[in-house]
Amino acid sequence: MKSITIKEIQEKLNLDIIVKSSDFETRSITNDEVNRPGLQLAGYMEGFPFKRLQLIGKVEADYLKEIDDKIKYQRFKDILSYPIPALIFTHNNEISDQIIELAKYHNKTILRTSLTTTRLITRLAKFLDEVFAEEVTIHADLLEVFGMGVLITGDSSVGKSETALDLITRGHRLVADDVVDVVKLDGGLRGQSPKNIRHFLEIRGIGIIDIQRLYGIGSVKPDTFIDVVIHLEPWDDKKEYDRLGLDDYYTEILGEKIPIINVPVKPGRNIAMIVEVAIRNTRQKNLGYNAAVELNKRLIEDMNKK
Repeated sequence: MKSITIKEIQEKLNLDIIVKSSDFETRSITNDEVNRPGLQLAGYMEGFPFKRLQLIGKVEADYLKEIDDKIKYQRFKDILSYPIPALIFTHNNEISDQIIELAKYHNKTILRTSLTTTRLITRLAKFLDEVFAEEVTIHADLLEVFGMGVLITGDSSVGKSETALDLITRGHRLVADDVVDVVKLDGGLRGQSPKNIRHFLEIRGIGIIDIQRLYGIGSVKPDTFIDVVIHLEPWDDKKEYDRLGLDDYYTEILGEKIPIINVPVKPGRNIAMIVEVAIRNTRQKNLGYNAAVELNKRLIEDMNKK
């Protein structure tokens, strides 16, 4: 099960430490949900989701100003008696001495930020979404072509890296060569290269080359969302390849359906150019225009006229 420590969250979001528990560096959470303990501050503890990070926002802080100190003390005593991961105050809200003393007594962490509650939740959600996202490593190349994330797959030695290099010389951007780490986020599937091989490309007969140093910073990109898969395969004279493009095909990665285009490879075929055309055509389909459907429509209209 994936987890992240409170210390890592504090450092990532640059939160101020008000009270540090003894297990601050090792205390962790295993999900991306947070709780704003409004009901708990009102005294209702049934079903308290104490395993989540607890956020005290502006509304909760305003409510605390309206209640008696004795009641406030009891409510925080109840909350902090549970094994919560941490208590985070937003808006740089004032934290009373009695809350600080309670946190120290119960060995709980209190953090604070000048961010608004909405902004903190947004940043926290984005960060934790990436931490707890499903992920998989794929043997492929990943590039950005005409603004679309293109995952190039195929067996070893089929020409994935050579195709990637050809696309780079045409002005497109490399994200990853040979190994692509894919994570499933709310916005789709995002791919990136492992850090230790980022921006490097292997070309048989030459060896390892540094794309950023050879072609400039504009030739590489740290990550991109995957919009289409181009699958390269050796040309098979016995196989019937799609010559019209009326049907759309999909593959699944981490449960997400991604359009896939099978491209046969043989000497003399300009694969990089074919990939460019495939991406341009995919963009047209996304905009509602399908050349194969249009041609088929015209042929049917001509037949009906006769």
